[in-house]
Amino acid sequence: MASETVAESPLSRYRALLAEGALQPDTAQRAAVEKLELLHIRLKSYRPGNRRSVWGLFGFGHRGEAEIEERTGLYIFGGVGRGKSMLMDLFFTSAPIEPKRRVHFHAFMQEVHRGLDAARAQDADDPIDIVANEVARSATLLCFDELQITDIADAMIVGRLFEKLFQRGVVMVTTSNRPPSDLYKDGLQRERFMPFIDLISDHLDVHQLDGPTDFRLARMQSFTVYHTPLGPEADSAMDAAWTTLVGPGGGKPLRLRVGTRELIVPRHRIGNGRATFEELCARPLGPADYLALVDVVRTLFLDHIPRLSRTNNNEAKRFVTLIDTLYEAKTHLICSAAAAPDELYLEGEGAFEFERTASRLNEMQSDGWRVRE
Repeated sequence: MASETVAESPLSRYRALLAEGALQPDTAQRAAVEKLELLHIRLKSYRPGNRRSVWGLFGFGHRGEAEIEERTGLYIFGGVGRGKSMLMDLFFTSAPIEPKRRVHFHAFMQEVHRGLDAARAQDADDPIDIVANEVARSATLLCFDELQITDIADAMIVGRLFEKLFQRGVVMVTTSNRPPSDLYKDGLQRERFMPFIDLISDHLDVHQLDGPTDFRLARMQSFTVYHTPLGPEADSAMDAAWTTLVGPGGGKPLRLRVGTRELIVPRHRIGNGRATFEELCARPLGPADYLALVDVVRTLFLDHIPRLSRTNNNEAKRFVTLIDTLYEAKTHLICSAAAAPDELYLEGEGAFEFERTASRLNEMQSDGWRVRE
């Protein structure tokens, strides 16, 4: 039994990946794995009513015992591509606790808003309390990928919600590109958000994963990002690039609420999204949808871009808007297309305006673009 437990710990899984050559030695990653390993050990005996079994994990000498007991998980932050999501995957897969859930933070907040709407429709006295109860019932361990606050509605909700989840004994592990002090930076009414920053600092052990290497960028520089012409060879290259960035498993659908609509990214994992041209450009989507997309997707895989002309003019207009949004957000694009950018749109009323889009598509293939952050 002991050997089975060790085999399923995040540290042993990390060592195995190093031995296989799937990962490169990285001191910063190792420090984060050790934090996750300690939490893994504590979770073996944790029950929501038995607070000290996990809260005493992060005992730093300068903190009092009462404060130590409030520690309810980990907040790991650092630059893009340092391995935060990968390490959390190692932890989540082997975490010895049920129920547990791993979810992108943006998708989680979409669910929260739907739950609040439903509770308000029932005239609940405190809709946030209703949602907190539902979340706590569904997961004793919550793992959030890419915690960020960009919306004032989220900013006004998240503090009270997290406070109630901590009260219910929910353990949280989250990744973020920003330290807690930089969340919702320069946002409207930020002073009302400040108590949430204090809450995070009080309840989660904040750990910076500050390694010097952007492993995602290193992987991206190893393959072509624009595949033409369309066909089995391009499809195979897209699949290989997807597997290189996200690993085995393929990802899961991500549902984004945009006003009263729902935008579905068919495949999503650790900041990578994948969809076809038809799914993003042949449907009645607009700038708000694409802005919601780039909020959660750092690299977009776009399959099967056709030739553009007056026969698919509406789709072409949406494609131009999508590329503009990706470009302004510095989102990486990996795609398959029927022709090179300069030959995609040769005739039709939008052909002249498409020259700027073609220029951007060419730039987004360059080494200089790939190192933009």
